[in-house]
Amino acid sequence: VEKRCPLQRDGVYRWFSELPSPQRVEFLCGLLDLCIPLELRFLGSCLEDLARKDYHSLRDSEIKANNPADLGSLTNLTDEVVRSKLLVSLALLGSEQREAAGVLYRTLTHIDSIIHNYGLQLNEGRTGDEFLLLFTMASNHPAFSFHQKQVLRQELTQIQSSLNGGGGHGGKGAPGPGGALPTCPACHKITPRTEAPVSSVSNSLENALHTSAHSTEESLPKRPLGKHSKVSVEKIDLKGLSHTKNDRNVECSFEVRC
Repeated sequence: VEKRCPLQRDGVYRWFSELPSPQRVEFLCGLLDLCIPLELRFLGSCLEDLARKDYHSLRDSEIKANNPADLGSLTNLTDEVVRSKLLVSLALLGSEQREAAGVLYRTLTHIDSIIHNYGLQLNEGRTGDEFLLLFTMASNHPAFSFHQKQVLRQELTQIQSSLNGGGGHGGKGAPGPGGALPTCPACHKITPRTEAPVSSVSNSLENALHTSAHSTEESLPKRPLGKHSKVSVEKIDLKGLSHTKNDRNVECSFEVRC
């Protein structure tokens, strides 16, 4: 293998770090498809350990991501905050959450009417990248059925064609060059690029998590600064419980007057 394709690990890492989020997801899913069962089980253990570190900080978002009722309110794809929440939901959606996936599927497949009725421009700001990531994640997510993935993949192809000047969304043009992964310089007999990683290339998922969290904080009721509620305890009743010789537990009930 080394004689046919001398891989240079640092070059591959550098190349991957510079990919935009949709292509990172696509590339990783392609690698997983090439793994044998034991490799997948090993990688699963590694991922489980890494994901455990962020379990508590993402717990509330994970509950909402797997709740069809919460997902049903995320329908306005023209809103950047809604798109961010959808990205976070797709990242935290469980692999067996078919009902929740169905809600997301119905939302995403309305993109045609949204573009035509509201004039959503995919080439404005981060809109195009967000839609590419949404449909890339959804079309690779195990919670969606095979048919749903096929439809989402077709939508992804049309979005890629639109972003590359292929006649607009809904056209029958083939996907433009942006639909394919860039060539990895370390996988060919050429000198890898020596420039530093592009710092301006931001991760769409990180941006989505920040936007989603920020909007949640703004929606929470805020107590006026400098005003604190006074609480006084009116009485305390101690009720003894039946207990054994070594059991000294006592139930306490409090009546609080504000």
